[in-house]
Amino acid sequence: MHSQGTHIILDCFDCDFSILNDKEYLERELVSAALMAGAEVREVTFHKFAPQGVSGVVIISESHLSIHTYPEHGYAAIDIFTCGDKMRTDFAVEYILFHLNCKNYKIQILKRGEIYD
Repeated sequence: MHSQGTHIILDCFDCDFSILNDKEYLERELVSAALMAGAEVREVTFHKFAPQGVSGVVIISESHLSIHTYPEHGYAAIDIFTCGDKMRTDFAVEYILFHLNCKNYKIQILKRGEIYD
């Protein structure tokens, strides 16, 4: 049995308001996380909401990284989805946790498209 990809769902709690509300910072750090993990970045789009919050996606050849922040709650919802096995998702997760100054988190790792040989 093998899968078509790995989907990481990362819930980050007790993060700094100013980090979670900084569109440019989040964009830079998610792109850096993708590159550090060995991904090939294709497109990047981020949006800042009023009065607070940021949503963004980094499209990579391997699939995507996405984030949606709730600064007023110190919370960020992050998805990392990759196809294949060349990307070091553990590097991306550690990088993101550090750069969000995340104090608590929950991680779920799902295998997508499992094929039974």
